[in-house]
Amino acid sequence: MTLERAVIAGVLALLVWLPLPLAGNRPWSAALLVMAVGGLLLLWGLQVLRDRSPRRWRGLRAGGVGLALLVAAQAWVAVQIGTGLTRDSGASVEYLALGLAYTGLFALLVGVFTTRKRLNWLLGVLVVSGTLQAFYGALMVLTDLQWLQIGPDSGGVVSGTFVNRNHLAGYLEMTLACGIGLMLALREDRDFRWHHLAELLIGPKARIRLALIIMVIALVMSHSRMGNTAFFSSLIVMGGLFTLVTPTHRTRNALILVSVLVIDVLVISQWFGLEELQQRLADTQFEDEVALVEEADGATREVVVRRENVNRDDVAVYAWPQLLERPWQGYGAGSFETTFQRFPGRDVTGLYDHAHNDFLQFAIEYGGVGVLPLAGFVVFAFYRALTPVWQRRSLYRSGVGVGAAMGILALMIHSAADFNLQIPANAATFVTLCAIAVLANAHHRGNRRRVRVAGDDGSA
Repeated sequence: MTLERAVIAGVLALLVWLPLPLAGNRPWSAALLVMAVGGLLLLWGLQVLRDRSPRRWRGLRAGGVGLALLVAAQAWVAVQIGTGLTRDSGASVEYLALGLAYTGLFALLVGVFTTRKRLNWLLGVLVVSGTLQAFYGALMVLTDLQWLQIGPDSGGVVSGTFVNRNHLAGYLEMTLACGIGLMLALREDRDFRWHHLAELLIGPKARIRLALIIMVIALVMSHSRMGNTAFFSSLIVMGGLFTLVTPTHRTRNALILVSVLVIDVLVISQWFGLEELQQRLADTQFEDEVALVEEADGATREVVVRRENVNRDDVAVYAWPQLLERPWQGYGAGSFETTFQRFPGRDVTGLYDHAHNDFLQFAIEYGGVGVLPLAGFVVFAFYRALTPVWQRRSLYRSGVGVGAAMGILALMIHSAADFNLQIPANAATFVTLCAIAVLANAHHRGNRRRVRVAGDDGSA
């Protein structure tokens, strides 16, 4: 068991480390991720050879479909490289290495974190990591401790150790979902009384509530329009669904979820930049391009010659013909930066290394052949997350499932306007969420005696 404990500690340490070196968005930190996962897989393989207990394969069997889909996607990238389909061999090799690392990380998670205790560790570490990122980012904005700044100047908005505030927002969406899922998983099976409401603030789950408050404050202070929209949309959708399909203790469950919206947003975040975020949302509509026109009498006046949304929307418009040019085989994983430059019009003057739309970029780079297994993996994970919610076998399982589904849905919404899945820290955390979705219903309670009670209770 010593090797297995080393693997567990290594995976948890890796998940905390990944966001620290600019979210792994540098070649050296991405290489460390690949080597770390490779080393952990080697240790786990040695442990499997020593202990071939049938229970060890329970998580892998449950996540087998998702693992096969990830392997299929990486096999297609290898085909792109081997057959010369890719237009940027170097980038495709880098993406293949990262893809194999994400695949290995998924296998480690579903193969090792198969007990409830270990799953609690996994969720707790993600919540702690998100809280540290949120606290550090807010500290950099609210103080003058510039000597602690990691990466570029945040410009008055919370970005944590991430280069881009939107990517911190994407990370917080997932860690917030883990915290909400853990809080729901640890809820008690007893009739609701109004005096129990105080336990949300002073009871044993107060630390989780405090972590959620800190992360929501940082999310609002990031002023990420799509990040905030994605998180609160997923919270409303999944919270509403959870409340509807869970007939027992419906009032208590609804109050837990509503408290995140009311207490955190309308009360606490009002002092930490909520008005600025509202203004950014209001200003999202269009930007005017104004020209000075000279009148016949020599006077000048301003004329709006073009109205457009932000430049990243223009990138998506110009990238569409690129997708149609090679819809099935793609240009090669990681090749967007080198292949997009001949498509933009004169109004796009910058160099874009990403499409600011993960769905579009994956379709352009991987083609239909490579996108299908990736999309299937996300659908599979989302389905596995919702399964314990429908079945209502256990308070714990349904809570973890809701949290995983919330995080997956939030990042998918955010991906329509950003490139979170091109950032190693966020991509690895998303794969971790998908593994948690599988483990929500596939874990066991370890050596503790199982207590079987019919209905939606705390059993199994």
